[in-house]
This record gives sequence, structure tokens and C-alpha cells, in this order.
Amino acid sequence: MIPDDEVLFESVPELGERLRDGEFTSYELTLAYIDRLIRVGPTLNAVQQITWDRALEAAQRADRELAEGTDRGPLHGIPYGLKDLIAFEGYKTTWGANPYREQEFDYDATIVERLNEAGAVPIAKLANVELAGGMGYSPETMTFTGKGHNPWAPDDEDAWSGGSSSGSGQAPAAGLVGFAIGTETWGSIFSPSINNGLTGLRPTYGVVSRYGVMALSYTMDKIGPMCRSAEGAQAVFDAISGPDPNDHTVSDRLELLEELSLSDPPQLAVLDADPDDENFRQSLDTLEEFAEIEVIELPDLPAATAAATILFAEAGSIFNDLIASGDVQTLTDPEGSIGGYAYETILAKDYITALRIRKQVQEAIDEALEPYDALVTDGRPISGVTNLCGLPGITMPNGFRDNGVPTSLVFTGRAFDDNKLFELAQEYQSRTNHIDYTEIMNRLGADSFDRELEAS
Repeated sequence: MIPDDEVLFESVPELGERLRDGEFTSYELTLAYIDRLIRVGPTLNAVQQITWDRALEAAQRADRELAEGTDRGPLHGIPYGLKDLIAFEGYKTTWGANPYREQEFDYDATIVERLNEAGAVPIAKLANVELAGGMGYSPETMTFTGKGHNPWAPDDEDAWSGGSSSGSGQAPAAGLVGFAIGTETWGSIFSPSINNGLTGLRPTYGVVSRYGVMALSYTMDKIGPMCRSAEGAQAVFDAISGPDPNDHTVSDRLELLEELSLSDPPQLAVLDADPDDENFRQSLDTLEEFAEIEVIELPDLPAATAAATILFAEAGSIFNDLIASGDVQTLTDPEGSIGGYAYETILAKDYITALRIRKQVQEAIDEALEPYDALVTDGRPISGVTNLCGLPGITMPNGFRDNGVPTSLVFTGRAFDDNKLFELAQEYQSRTNHIDYTEIMNRLGADSFDRELEAS
């Protein structure tokens, strides 16, 4: 039987349990998600394309293997979506930008190969801000697929999906996929995870291979999971992280992921919060049930300026041909169509200076966070310093704003603290119930699918 829409909002572990209990097959689950992608995706501008052939083939393989006793792990048979920066053989990879609308690759990115090995089912390329926002953009003209609407407030023009991983934030929240993959250079996993109420991990730089993924910044790009629970996000992270001979930026210190462990009790640092932020205060109360918390201040360093200089210099190099040819002017966003020209003014000496500043900032932040398991903040951005330093972070929903859009709690760790962050996030989520994704189920399109359809 094709599962009801309500089931499509469950977490990765919950979906996996139902699959193994025989409530439905991966093929039936895939059909249900594809139907919802068709019905709901266009109302949000969340979907670039549905990957029909490969989705159905992967789902049938997953069912066949489970029937034969082969279980590839927690992602086996779970449908997912990819940000449309990620190479996926047989389908266009547009990078969300007009100059690349017909672009195809004859291979899969490493992250796709890893998810294939884990038994996951790729069902969609998800919309994103053109060129990951690297040329500049505004929400209204962010890409040729249109503004990303927030599924929690789809009729509120002041609310949006966040970016640049817009579709990767919308799709899990709206029950269009089991989980999604996003990328971050400067807030592009965090922004849509926060706005859509997801658990999103920005991993330590160099932990997940970027081979086959559009580059925006050679030294700041990262790839991570965007899910409806921390447990699900960790299952995805476990599948996609690891060494890759095709990507020389992958760290040779990956063993630290397993060697680092939480203190007992966990030691948390917190920045001064907005006294009117009731959701954050309640989150701190929950954290104090199992952790010790100390208020700190971070060193005042020119992190954002250094990060911007590095990003602009590297993006200018990566997209030099696009800028020099004038094709940059065909981008959808007016700011993006001219933004790249400014990158050509970055001097080599300024880039080198920014790299030196980054080293100083990394050392200062590492020293400040050394006594703690994580830094706790609300959704206010500290993306400049954390992305400059390549630090891991995880977002979790912790309530709602007055307009119905979610708010978030954020944990940031030192390099390779990714698994510590998952442990903290799971402990926090085990004590809270801030979000019910099914609340948006009936806001985004009538349920017209024939649930009695025979799946074969």
C-alpha cells in the first residue's frame, strides 16, 4: 500500500523501521514521495527535476536486496533529494543558473556514489540559488526556478526558504523527501535549515568529499545532511563522510571523528542572548538538565572581512571564464549579473593577507572553545568566523516566530567535533518536541493521489 502523506514527514529511522516491518516497500514509498514532489514542489519552487528512472531503479534494487536479506544500513530504501550543484549522471545539473541550464555530467559525484552504496534512493534534484549565491542575489530573483517559499508560511512574502540550499531546506520540511543534501560556503546549510525547521549539519571542512560538486570557494565549501532529526542526520553523515582519492582537500585526520568524545557532564559555552528570545531561554533551561553552561565572549577578530576576501578571490578564479565572456550577465538576479566583476579587483596580496588572518582566527577560536564541548547560540549568524575556520555546526528547531516560521538552536564545535555535536543534538531532541512537520501537510496542495494504486 502507498503510505499516507503523514508518513512522509517521519524521520529517517522511523521510515526505515516501517520498511523493515513490511508496512510498505521502498518502491511504494518512492512513488508517494514523487507524487508529493509533483503536487507540492511547484508551490514552493523547491524542485529542479524529478529523477524518475534512477529513483525507481534504486527503489526496486533496495526492495530486492531487503527481500534477499541484504540490509545496507539505516538509509537503505530511503528516498532523498540533492542540491542541484551535485553531478548526477543521466540528468541535468544546472547549478541553478541560466548559463548552465543544459549542463550534464557523465559521472556521479562521490557523495552520490556513497549514498548509492548505502542503499538510498535519489528522487530529485532540488532547487538552489544560482551558483550558490556566489555572484550575489536577493530572494525574489535568486534563480530561474523562482523565489523559494517557506512551507511554514507559504503565503507570507516576507518569509522565504533561506539559501543557497533552498530546495534542500524546503523538501524535507514539506515532506517531499526523506532527507536532503545541501552545501555551505557561508550559511547555505544553516540558513535554510533554520528557516525550515530542520536539523542541518555543516561538517568540519575536509570531512566530506566535494568531488563532482560545483566549487564556489576551494577552501570553504562543505557538504552536509539536512534532515528532520539529528539521528537521521548522523546516519547520512556516517554514509557520506570519509576519504576520497578524487578529492585532495579531504583531511588526513579523519580518525579524530571517532576519537573525540563528550565530557561528563557536557561542558557548553554560550554567547549573551537576546533577553527577549523566549525560545532560546527555554532551550538553555533544557540544556541545563544534562550539561554545564558558561557564558563567554569570542575574540573580536576580522573574521568576516577575511572570509569575504577569500570567497571573492576564489569565486572570481573559479568563474573567470563566465565573467570574462560576459555570460555572467545572463544570470537571473540583477546583482548576480554584475557582482562577479568586482571579484576581479581582489589583489593577490589581499588574498594572502586574508589567508594569514584565517590562521590567526583559527588559533584564537580554537583556544577559546578548547574547554568546551560546544558553543551554543541562537539562530543569529556567526557564519563568517565558523566558515572561515572550517568548524562543524548543527541546527535544531526550538520553536516558532510570530509569523509561524521556525527558530533554531545552534551548536558549534571545534574541528572534527561533528559526532560530539550529534550526541548533544540527540540528547536535546530527546527532551523536547518543538516541531510537528505534519502541521504543514494540508497547507501545500490537496491530497489527490490514489492510495490503492498497485505498486509493481
